[in-house]
Amino acid sequence: MPDAASNSAPSAPVFGKQGGELLYVQVSDFVREKIYSKDWGVDEPIPSEHELMDMLHLSRGTVQKGVRQLVDEGLLVQQRGRGTFVVQPVMARPSSNRLLSFGESMGHQGIDFTTRVIECEVRAAGPLCAENLQIELGSDYLYLSRVRYVRKRAVMFIESHLNLGVCPGLEGADFTREGLFAAVQRTSGHEIGRSEMVYTARTAGKVRGGHLECDEHAPVLELDQLVRLDDGTPFEWGSVWLPANRCVISNETRRA
Repeated sequence: MPDAASNSAPSAPVFGKQGGELLYVQVSDFVREKIYSKDWGVDEPIPSEHELMDMLHLSRGTVQKGVRQLVDEGLLVQQRGRGTFVVQPVMARPSSNRLLSFGESMGHQGIDFTTRVIECEVRAAGPLCAENLQIELGSDYLYLSRVRYVRKRAVMFIESHLNLGVCPGLEGADFTREGLFAAVQRTSGHEIGRSEMVYTARTAGKVRGGHLECDEHAPVLELDQLVRLDDGTPFEWGSVWLPANRCVISNETRRA
């Protein structure tokens, strides 16, 4: 027969200054764990400040500071008059055998987005660029960097090194209106073939954090990719930087 203690509700977490960890950091860790363990779901309100104060036996200032840290991280959003909610990532990137650009992927999902071009200039290829695009050292290529926004939030920073030898006139495209793959197909006369991708966890850094409107120490996912035309010629070598709290990558697999 189970004893009374086994049927009792879980005890409230106990916070203290042991280990040198600040109390508000412990609050952040507690709330973050509730989100990561899916106790508190996406788009749902977390307990109010007063409820958290009662639950954690801490002052309002400590609770506010701990919650604010998660708002700054992008895990929570505060809505005036409604409360504090767990953030829903603003876009999803399906991973499958079908090659789509990020713009095409969002279009297929019915996600409205805007594009801001940061840089679009012809440069001379250095050793790495020449090797990846299979062009001569010092020959012209197009460097293109863009930020994509969904609901006025930056969801990706894209850096592309583009092979002008197979896409003549690509530098004249309006990339705020025309997708890169569409422009490449138009200027090259070829279809998009295949891509090779590597995903790496990073911290944003000052430059990319600035473009993505996140802290320089915030976690981001870097997608390094080499994309080829249907004849195997590489036309794009670059990276896509995704804020970890705003994007998800989904995949569907079937067992043979």
